[in-house]
Amino acid sequence: MDRTEADPKGLVRESYAIEGITLAECRSIFIDWALSLTVGADTSAAIMVLLEQYGTGAPDHPMTATLTAGLDVPTTPTRRGGRLGRQNA
Repeated sequence: MDRTEADPKGLVRESYAIEGITLAECRSIFIDWALSLTVGADTSAAIMVLLEQYGTGAPDHPMTATLTAGLDVPTTPTRRGGRLGRQNA
């Protein structure tokens, strides 16, 4: 995957150019970025491309932290909610 595929609208690139951008703003941009990817795109691969392109030169930037957090795989909940969760307890 190349940089153009990884950031089709240039949202991440622009976020690194904004001085004083906050973590909350980066998170909002991240959501917009994720929605702009093509269906079925490998988001982890795209994030890695963007971190290599922009994150290595700006390790303390809030977008670097946001992209890094985007690589974390959510854990599967162990408890089921609702009626089934109460019956199995």
